Amino acid sequence: MKLFGTDGIRGRAGDPPLDARTVARVGAALARARQPRAGAMRVLVARDTRESGAWIETELARGLTSEGAEVVSASVLPTPAVAYLTPYGRFDAGIVISASHNPFEDNGIKVFSQAGAKLANELEQRVEALVADGSWEVGEACDAAVSHEDLSRPYLDHARCILGDLGPLSGTPIVLDCANGATSVVAPSFFRSLGFRVDAIGVAPDGRNINLQCGSTHLEPLRSRVVETGALLGIAFDGDGDRALFIDEGGRVVDGDAVLLMAAGQLKREGRLPGDAVVATVMSNIGLELALADRGIGLVRCPVGDKYVMEEMQRRGIALGGEQSGHIIFAEHLMTGDGIGTALQVLRIMDATRKGLAELASALVTYPQVLLNVRVRERTDYMAVPAIAEAIRRVETLVNGQGRVLIRYSGTEPLLRIMIEGRRDDEIRAWAEEVASAVRTHLA
Repeated sequence: MKLFGTDGIRGRAGDPPLDARTVARVGAALARARQPRAGAMRVLVARDTRESGAWIETELARGLTSEGAEVVSASVLPTPAVAYLTPYGRFDAGIVISASHNPFEDNGIKVFSQAGAKLANELEQRVEALVADGSWEVGEACDAAVSHEDLSRPYLDHARCILGDLGPLSGTPIVLDCANGATSVVAPSFFRSLGFRVDAIGVAPDGRNINLQCGSTHLEPLRSRVVETGALLGIAFDGDGDRALFIDEGGRVVDGDAVLLMAAGQLKREGRLPGDAVVATVMSNIGLELALADRGIGLVRCPVGDKYVMEEMQRRGIALGGEQSGHIIFAEHLMTGDGIGTALQVLRIMDATRKGLAELASALVTYPQVLLNVRVRERTDYMAVPAIAEAIRRVETLVNGQGRVLIRYSGTEPLLRIMIEGRRDDEIRAWAEEVASAVRTHLA
């Protein structure tokens, strides 16, 4: 049974593997799979604002406590807060119940190790094997005893250290879009406490409006508000708060590639970029690679997923990595993406350079890029389908030397992603549609 994708377990809430029985078994399996050690296992659990989060937490806790674990619930809290609080509070594991940028009908389970890193593949496989083992069941016990604690302050105090004294930025207006998600409970008051004038949208979660026409996947409401109010910038979080995208003072989108470039330059100037290298995924624009090279900084590419970015950073001792989608990892801060932390890093760079976000982001000159998502019946070897293979090979020949072609399955949804970069937008759009048409005909 394959439970874990690139970002934990994810699916439609109520359906396998996020049905009550399987969720409880996942909790019990996590407790069974850990390395033997003295004392009861202590687990921190938090969630985003989806209506299914509460019952999933209850079932997870039932499974965990059936194996003798102690469970502490932090209620609604961003994912990076759990990544920080797990080692800070000396928990054996941290669990976040969230489906990130997905609609409210979906949910997921992300697990962090005792060190605050995403769960290792070996342990994921052990949990999957235990869940699939039909020789045991979770006991039908009464509701599990769970203690509830407000643990937001240590995480926010940790984040506060990124920016330090606000200086000239004190009192400047910013707009936050909290996606009606986990950051809505902490971000507006936190940024006000730093000295910003905060206009916050996406801060009225009702269990079903998370990511609904708001947040990092729907930037138009934020763009409009920034332009209307003349704000310094806009910051868009996703549902669980582990990534951030930006709107500059002119209303233009600033993505993760631009953040990586400005952050890499600043860290290098400060002597805090070991190896003069950055990790990014195969989805990052070739323009980022060229701009970093101009600054004497190398780019190491890895598969899509901040888990893989983190693993590559640890393997090579690199301090900065991230994704175009806004998952940015600053190793000195946390070994996972942190939307609030990324926003503070951007503001810190603006303060240090005395430059606006538009000027900083303009250093990245991107090649035109097209990304098409085609929903498929099932994941299969698309290169084994002659018509699809022929379309891909033809496009690769046309792009050769002038861009990139990347075809891959989503790690969390039944989608085949077709990404093409090249010199002309009209060309690459037609080429991407050619491949997508073949996929729709044979796999959709």
